[in-house]
Amino acid sequence: MFSRAVTAALALELDRGTPFLFVPVFLGLGAVLYYGFPYEPAFQPMIGGTLVIALLLRLVPARHQMTRLMATAVLVCLLGGLVAKVETWRAGTAMLGGEISTRLTGRVVEIDHMANGRVRLTIDVVATAKPKLRYAPERVRVSARKIPPALMVGSQIEGAVRLMPPSGPVRPESYDFSFRSYFDGIGASGFFLTGPTLSAGAEALSANTKFFNGVENLRNAIADRIRVHIGGPEGEIAAALVVGIRAGIPEDINEAMRRTGIYHIISISGLHMALVAGTVMSLLRVMLALFPGFASRHPVKKYAAGAALLAIAGYLFISGGEVAAQRSFLMLAIMLTALLFDRGALTTRNLAISALVIIVISPHEVVGPSFQMSFAATAALVAAYAMWSQRRHARKRAPPAGTRSLPLAILHKGLGAIGALLMTSLVAGLATTAFGAYHFQRVSPLSLIANLAVMPSVSLLVMPFGVLGSLAMPLGLDAPFFYVMGKGLTIMIAVSQWISERSPIDGIGLISLQSLILLTIALVVATMTTTWLRILAVPFALAGLITLTDVRTPDVLVSEDGRLVGVAIGGEELAVNRPRPNTFTIEDWKRALRTEKIVGPIDSMKAGNRTPSAGGFDCHDGLCIAEHGSGAIIVHAMNRNIARQACDYASLIVVDDATVKNVCAADPPLIVTKRELAKFGSAAIYLSPEGQKAEIRFALSEPYRPWHMQRQFSREARGKPPYKQKPSLAKKNVQTRYRTPRSQQATTKHMTGD
Repeated sequence: MFSRAVTAALALELDRGTPFLFVPVFLGLGAVLYYGFPYEPAFQPMIGGTLVIALLLRLVPARHQMTRLMATAVLVCLLGGLVAKVETWRAGTAMLGGEISTRLTGRVVEIDHMANGRVRLTIDVVATAKPKLRYAPERVRVSARKIPPALMVGSQIEGAVRLMPPSGPVRPESYDFSFRSYFDGIGASGFFLTGPTLSAGAEALSANTKFFNGVENLRNAIADRIRVHIGGPEGEIAAALVVGIRAGIPEDINEAMRRTGIYHIISISGLHMALVAGTVMSLLRVMLALFPGFASRHPVKKYAAGAALLAIAGYLFISGGEVAAQRSFLMLAIMLTALLFDRGALTTRNLAISALVIIVISPHEVVGPSFQMSFAATAALVAAYAMWSQRRHARKRAPPAGTRSLPLAILHKGLGAIGALLMTSLVAGLATTAFGAYHFQRVSPLSLIANLAVMPSVSLLVMPFGVLGSLAMPLGLDAPFFYVMGKGLTIMIAVSQWISERSPIDGIGLISLQSLILLTIALVVATMTTTWLRILAVPFALAGLITLTDVRTPDVLVSEDGRLVGVAIGGEELAVNRPRPNTFTIEDWKRALRTEKIVGPIDSMKAGNRTPSAGGFDCHDGLCIAEHGSGAIIVHAMNRNIARQACDYASLIVVDDATVKNVCAADPPLIVTKRELAKFGSAAIYLSPEGQKAEIRFALSEPYRPWHMQRQFSREARGKPPYKQKPSLAKKNVQTRYRTPRSQQATTKHMTGD
């Protein structure tokens, strides 16, 4: 009986076209497997395997339906890997191998005004000099204290810069910033030592380049106009919502929105696209209703749908086209197009089609938090709405005998809207929690309350008046609309900060990869199937929850530049060897190790005590010593001679020197040098309970993938000392005054949304 029920359910799923919904799932799986390979697979075996499976699929008889479906799944998975391989080959980004100062001439392609007052420029490199780089990156991202007033996208500039290669993960199994930089085409990051100054451009720009430069200048002009009308952090958020420029939002407001789970409002997605389309459609239908004769003779609903389609296309274009915005545009575009042709729109199919398009165009997005969280939330919402609609139609309730009074009708509508918002926030929050916890080691305990509190102002004041202000901008009548939008944003900021101050600690530590995989399978099964087969998601979900914490937390973390060491010393405290550690790195380490307090280094030599401090690192004369709860002694040393002092008692020695060899002669402890860190990235050390043994795991391994190939060319990876600058350049080098942490430079644009 059970087998017959399963067969009947599978047949019904086939009739409803459910296998098509799994095509993007297996296509994305193929891309994920490709990026997870320990080495770069060649084209030949990938193409050969795809052709072999395609041939076998042709030979399988049609009556063997399950076999054909399984073969098709393997074929789609191989195609996903092949698509990812092609994108990697096409990107071919030239990455800088090591830090260097040079004189740069380039053309500006992006301008971002940062919240700290600096300006971040994305520049296409035209030339380098003093020294001339033999393997110069094609595009770099550098910051400046100030820029010429006439600077705009397309301008050619020059100046002395300090360039650094894209950084790797801040700890093993965390987000790889080199990966993102490779597919964004960014070969280096850094800052201006002098300049920048405008210079005359020698090359004639192509029509395509001129067009995109014009679009970027238009985005910046719109953002500047919004800032003039609104001002303050509200103006920066308004610019982010209208044109997708988020760099100027103050970090404390960003953090408050992350802690309260409303940061998705800043990232242009389905909510914004739907509000734009709804506002345009409603506005146009109301305007056409003023002309009854015209409205009665023409399909004004279709006209409104066509206008909404053009509006969201323009919105996608002017806002920068992030993954969530692409997905939302594709889904709404399909729905509006179906409306134009009097056809029904299947939302689950829309989601599958949009996922297919994005994976084919940008398969690297599949492994990022933005893609995963966006599609998880949308899939869950679509499935929940479909289930609710089925139950609603199944009840077949009779219409009420009499009409409600106006107050009761308003109350009913209000309660219905609150209930819909509550369920939307709950479903989307549950669907994305696992992905947020895995990528960012944080959850938002009060996100449901925060979303309920801010959505009325966002839906009624922020987005509608933002759309009206944008439409009125060419006429110079946008000020009143943006004023109202700003007031709505003031409410949103105040609510998010108030709830953030009362929110529990959101850092939850590491969760296991197998748990994320199991929970993802559960989500896919629950949202893609339409019959009782949905219950198959339950065992996967339970297994995912059981294995949630099945991961070992590191005892010691070491940054890839060898300068920073963090040791979990108990009592939810993290001891570090530097008084002013990199903020981004430390915040990530705190969430991963579930620590709340940073314990800085001390110097006990003044008291004549050279024993390890139980409160953290004891640093003096280039040697820092800390004691772990297991009794292991952790040491950070500046060079070989200093490190040798700790050979007799240390369990782990980190040497901030790439040239050292044979630090300890006999029975050496675990030693990590700057050369190893330069080659393999940041390190996580796991100590035995007795502290006698230690295991090290690096973030990267050889052979390198294309986005890590530059690491082998750095001086540190080759065991050489830092590059000695010529006196003429050294005088200009003020990096100690103006240096921006490399990890922050490489990730500011990406990590503010995900």
